[in-house]
Order: sequence, then C-alpha cells, then structure tokens
Amino acid sequence: MRGFLTSSIGVTCAAALALPSALLDVPSAAAASAAASASAPVRGQSRGLPAGGTQSLPLAPRTRERVLGQAPEQGVYRADVRHFSMVGVVWDNPGTELHGTVRVRTRSAETGVWSGWQDVGTHNADHGADPDTAEAASGRVRGATAPLWVGDSDGVDVSVRADADAGADAGTGTGAGGSVGRDLLPAGLRLELVDPGADSPPDDSLSQGSPADAAADASHAEADASAAADADLAPFGATEIPALSREDTERELLELEGVDAPRGKPYIGPRPRIVTRRGWRADESLREKGFVYTGKVKAAFVHHTDSGNGYKCSQASSVIRSIYRYHVVSMGWRDIGYNFLVDKCGTIYEGRAGGVAKAVKGAHTLGFNSNSMGIAVIGSFDSHKPPAAAVTAVARLTAWKLGLFGANPKGKTYLRSGGGNLYPKGKNVRLNVISGHRDGYATDCPGARLYAKLGSARTSSAHLQGR
Repeated sequence: MRGFLTSSIGVTCAAALALPSALLDVPSAAAASAAASASAPVRGQSRGLPAGGTQSLPLAPRTRERVLGQAPEQGVYRADVRHFSMVGVVWDNPGTELHGTVRVRTRSAETGVWSGWQDVGTHNADHGADPDTAEAASGRVRGATAPLWVGDSDGVDVSVRADADAGADAGTGTGAGGSVGRDLLPAGLRLELVDPGADSPPDDSLSQGSPADAAADASHAEADASAAADADLAPFGATEIPALSREDTERELLELEGVDAPRGKPYIGPRPRIVTRRGWRADESLREKGFVYTGKVKAAFVHHTDSGNGYKCSQASSVIRSIYRYHVVSMGWRDIGYNFLVDKCGTIYEGRAGGVAKAVKGAHTLGFNSNSMGIAVIGSFDSHKPPAAAVTAVARLTAWKLGLFGANPKGKTYLRSGGGNLYPKGKNVRLNVISGHRDGYATDCPGARLYAKLGSARTSSAHLQGR
C-alpha cells in the first residue's frame, strides 16, 4: 500500500385546445410508436460489462397553439420501446435551468400495467463539474433533470410543463400577462431511457490477468486501470474492498507514503466494506480515460440521488449503473459524479474511478469539487425518512476517509469556491467538514429528512475516529 493520497444543472397567445395525453404522437399511434421505437437512437451501448444502453427521444409540443395564460408543454408517448429502468430529461445548454414540472408514467414490462404519474426532480444544475475545468468545458455537457428509477419498463409517457411565470424568473419576460421573447422551456429537450443491463456475475478475465481483446471489448484496459487504483487495498480485480478493524486501519494509515505520520494515536475510523466498480459491474468503456485528482479531502458533501425509493437493495448495482450511464452518456460528464454511493441497506459503493482512498475529483457539488468528496444516498429524502443503516454508513465512511486526511467530522473547514454556486469564484467559504449539498448551493439536496440527520452523522463519525 503505497502513496495513494498523493496527487491528483404566462405566455399571451391565441387561444387553442390542448391535446389530451392519449392523443399525443398520433399521426397513426401504433405505426408511429413502432417506427419511433425502431429508430430511436441507442447511445452508449457497448460490449462492456455488462450490456445496456440509452434510448434518446426528442420531446414535441403538446399543444397546437399557446393557450392564453397557459405555460407551454412538451412531451412524448411511446407504447413500444426497448426495455429500460431509469428515465430523465436532458436539454442542450447546461447553464439553462428548467423552470417547471416534469412528470412521467411508465408501463411495467412484467405486468403490462401503467404506473401513476410521478414527479421528476428538475433542479439538477447544482451538480456538475466546476466552471473553467476541462470536464465542464468539454462541449458534451447537457442540462438535465434528476434521474428517476422506474424498474423494468417498456412504455413511457412524459410531460414537461413550464411554470407560468418562468419567463420573468429567467429575466426574459415582463411577468404575468406580459410578452416573452423566447420559448419558456429549454431548447433540445429529450427523454432519456436508460437500460442498466443485466446483473450477470463478473467474468474472471480481469482477476486472472488474461490479455484483453481490445477490438472486441475496449473496456478491459480501463477496467484494469480502475482496479489498479485500489490494488493497495484489495486483490487486483476484487469486487469489494473488505472492512478492517480499527487497529489494522490505523496501521494502514501509518504505513502510507507521502503522509505525515500523526502525533500520537491517529484519529481514523475503521475502514468499512466498499463494493468496487467491478463489483457493481461498471462498463469502464463509457467513461473518459484516466483519472483526475484534487489536493486533499477536507470536506464531505452528502447528497441524495433524488431517483426515488422504489428499489430493492438487490437492485442497487443496477440503479448505480443507470445513474452512471445517465451522468456520462446523457449528461456528458467524464464519469459518474459522486465519489461514493450508499444504498438503503447501508452498503457503500465506489463511485468515480481513481481509487477509494485517493482524493479523486468528482462532479457532485458545483464550485466545491476541489478538496472535497461527494457521498450520495440512493433515494429521495425530501419527505421520506432515510434508513438508519444508510445514515450509519455515511458516518462510517466519513470516519475512515476523512481520517485518512486528518479531518475532524465535527469540525469546520474552508473551501475556495470555484464559482457557479452561492459564492463568487475565489471566495474562501467556511463549511462543516460534513456538509449537505444545500450548504454550498441553493438546492433542496440532500432532502430535508436526510439533511436533518447530518448532525448525528457528524457525532457518530467523530466517535468512530476516537474523538
């Protein structure tokens, strides 16, 4: 184990009649649906580990003409698409916010029954790479809603409606009853249907070190690199990094190169069990090559994925693969944005590649990705209480990871704003070492119920460090 702490989202017009949802997309409903399904682009579908793909469907106006005082609406209805399990809406400009509501209903592939309408979180601009970074300036990044896990589905109906006063909010209109100079919805709206692929067992070629056939499977080289980043903690190609006792964790810390040995007993919690990227079956060919690091880890930002709570713990790997595809293929990020994810049963998963013990730079808290890490609890916790197991896992993970860098979970620290958030670029901002996403951006994340648990998580984390 050597040196793994070193570098490195009221319109006034002629009156008209809005079309009902069931009549949308009909030139000839069945024929149009089948044709659209056959021609819908499938992006990010590779022979990686495992198979999966993303169908991308353009949204269309749901009113023939604008209705007096009614906000514009776009949507798409498809009764015959390839199987998918997660949905989201993206648009062209990542700097444009969607001021409105997104609702979706889906048809179960197993029962053929349509779900009720569900809301999709629209405020996702608070996630992402910091301004003026290569990831943010790649030209591939899109605006997006939060992703929503819907389970195995083969039909979808989505409605995107702008707020009546969105023009005024965006600075493009004169308020209620006034004229607006542009469409109130972002340009290029598309519905993304994500198939995470099957949860098949990992093949043994990686752990056996057999040569990869690059022409057949380009993901092996990057899978090797991802596994090597954690090779000091577990056997090469392992599906999990095992938990360590407190004593063994302290010994591990003191053996590290490039880290000043702490005076006296180190403050670090026992290392928790962590499922690796190979363990949740990441297709490494999707992400960009290589890794990006920041100087250290001074703070942890806690998030919720806002992807709903309707998943089983046995499906968590599929949910993570879906979020990964959504972040990379649909939103244009270099990798999944979070450094770690935690499911409702308290299992911890490696997020962005580069090594769980290293200071990997994520895309989780806009403007504060340097010298921090992002932990996302899988689910939505605005009104739902987070499971105790998940909160405990956050405490255990932070006690270990923050301890590697000498950070006190109950303390305060300063982070320099990268801009694009609540603070001007370059401002030193005093934050809790364990903060909620809303502490760095005007957002509801990680949900009011999870945010209320951060105090107890700080106390538990510090206790695990021996403080």
